[in-house]
Amino acid sequence: MDERLLTAAIVILGVPAALVGYVLLIETIIRFVPARLAPRLRPVLWLLPALTFLSVFLVYPTIDTVRRSLMDGFSENFVGLANYEYFFGSGETLGALANNILWIVFLTGGAVGLGLLIAILVDRVRYEPWIKAVIFLPMAISFVAAGVIWRFMYDFRPESGTLNAIVGTFGVEPIGWLNTWPWNTLFLIFVGVWMQVGFAMVILSAGLKGISTELLEAARVDGANEWQVFRGITFPLLLPTIAVISTTVIIIALKAFDIVYVMTNGNFGTEVLANRMYKELFNFSQFGRGSAVAVILFVAIVPVMLFNIKRFREQEAIR
Repeated sequence: MDERLLTAAIVILGVPAALVGYVLLIETIIRFVPARLAPRLRPVLWLLPALTFLSVFLVYPTIDTVRRSLMDGFSENFVGLANYEYFFGSGETLGALANNILWIVFLTGGAVGLGLLIAILVDRVRYEPWIKAVIFLPMAISFVAAGVIWRFMYDFRPESGTLNAIVGTFGVEPIGWLNTWPWNTLFLIFVGVWMQVGFAMVILSAGLKGISTELLEAARVDGANEWQVFRGITFPLLLPTIAVISTTVIIIALKAFDIVYVMTNGNFGTEVLANRMYKELFNFSQFGRGSAVAVILFVAIVPVMLFNIKRFREQEAIR
């Protein structure tokens, strides 16, 4: 039998069987536990596999990454904060950090701003589902696929580069869209906006649907124009939703890697932190420096993630 078929059979049949067996085993053990302890013990035993999985594949790698960031490459000699000093003293890593800031500002502003604009414009129009489906479509493809598509769009050769073919019809010479910083970074960010605007639009549109139409109509009856209705009622009520979407997109911006790797591999000044981490680890074999970049990226993401969780819990409490 083909090993791949055997592996597939184990995954499809073995994993569910193991889970059922584990549940039956836990319930059998619970029967021999005093009744007063059973309600406390059952959740712990049920969650034990998931907690073990998280510890092995999430907690341990995180701790080990922090440890490696204090070591020197293959030798693993303790060098203290030398790798972090390299990060904040190197023009290449600081350039990557600057590009990540550009990603945060323009990806978040572009995706959330355009998503809000589209959500308002198509709200309750006749062809709303079709328009939303077309705009949301890029979310169905991966960042790698989007990078490949737009790499052809930005290609310098008019015979394969769609944008240069278009400008060529007006007599304009081919443009190196990805060769000049910071414009090349902005063109890469546009690809991210193209993918994320559908996500923002759908969530904001759901938020708009939740606003009472009677409240909006009452404001209009009182003489408020559409801009005043938006500024005084719609936008304030959407702020919690906008905050959650913005923090989600900020996390995506901080983790930006696929689009940059596929389209430029960080060349021409487009490098970001995740791409720099990849190069330090696999191109230069500088595991300590790569781990330091990973830790800094992790530290930057955690506060945003915690804020997102806090806002989500606040919204759930209101409901």
